[in-house]
Amino acid sequence: MGKMILDWKTAAEFITDAFVSAGVPRADAEICTDVLLESDRRGIESHGCNRFKPIYIDRIKAGIQQPTTNFEIIKETPTTAVVDGHHGMGQVIGHRAMSLAIEKAKTYGMGMVAVRNSCHYGIAGYYATMATSAGCIGMTGTNARPSVAPTFGVEGMFGTNPLTVGIPTDEEFDFVLDCATSITQNGKVEYYARIGEDVHPGTIIDENGNSVEGDAGVALGKIRDGSAALTALGGIGEALGGYKGYGYAMIVELLSAVLADGLFGKDLDGKDENGNIRPYGLGHFFIAIDTNHFLGENVCRKKAGDILRAVRASKKAPGAERIYTAGEKEYEIWLSRRDSGVPINPSVQAEMIKVRDEYKLGKYKFPWEE
Repeated sequence: MGKMILDWKTAAEFITDAFVSAGVPRADAEICTDVLLESDRRGIESHGCNRFKPIYIDRIKAGIQQPTTNFEIIKETPTTAVVDGHHGMGQVIGHRAMSLAIEKAKTYGMGMVAVRNSCHYGIAGYYATMATSAGCIGMTGTNARPSVAPTFGVEGMFGTNPLTVGIPTDEEFDFVLDCATSITQNGKVEYYARIGEDVHPGTIIDENGNSVEGDAGVALGKIRDGSAALTALGGIGEALGGYKGYGYAMIVELLSAVLADGLFGKDLDGKDENGNIRPYGLGHFFIAIDTNHFLGENVCRKKAGDILRAVRASKKAPGAERIYTAGEKEYEIWLSRRDSGVPINPSVQAEMIKVRDEYKLGKYKFPWEE
């Protein structure tokens, strides 16, 4: 049995109820669900329902993620804030932090919030879109468990560290660039393992400096035990600009740790010195810039739209049908899925049944059980 479609209403209600059953307050559970499903709406299936159980539910059960989020502001100025998330729900922390940055930007023109002791916050583009929807330019980034090697290195020293930017436009979709600073990310390798797809050559390097190929599950195990690492954007060495991806990854690592005095590198591997699991203690940053403090939201949206349309209208490569700008493909995927639902692969189907049965949510019957 392959992928099957679960309608959005059932998916949202089930995931929310499951989070509530795991101890997450309902209002927070609805935020977590919205972030997860927004990933699937945009076609980023590696970060949607695919991660619902193993990344969130299982970590709550293991005691390394707190279902009730203590969002503590430990220092604040009119334009900045430093937050300790106390290992609560990353999506809730991210939503509150970006909301705070937007609020400051609306008053003072710019706002920035730095966060420590958080957990995985889902797709970074969700928070950038919060800003663009409010007429702001939004930026966010997060560090992550060490799995990416620096240029000329073979050891995972920093995370996949997305550097994400959203800019309001006058089109149906805003410009949102949401991507890791590595060629691929752990979630994508996990997804390949689930669907039986091999890893792509050049995306993973072993301890001898060779490209890891073949079974994604095997490759993922090597990343986890430290005998392999993901490669930065540009790939192995300097020939194709791997040092650029490495540099941008370090910018995210620094901004995610230094302003909030948070953890970094090997301290984010989720294990103590004895190998026991512990909270990940991730750091994030959120920046909002209010366009109305410049020449106005309408001017910004029109100018940004003009630039994007000019780029898409430029000369295409032979055989290419069109040129895209960031956010366009995700918008088209959402249009194609809006009236149907989220595709669920067989392994996630089994996980959802397991969660349902464990939390006695018997009112839900999934299409793959019929």
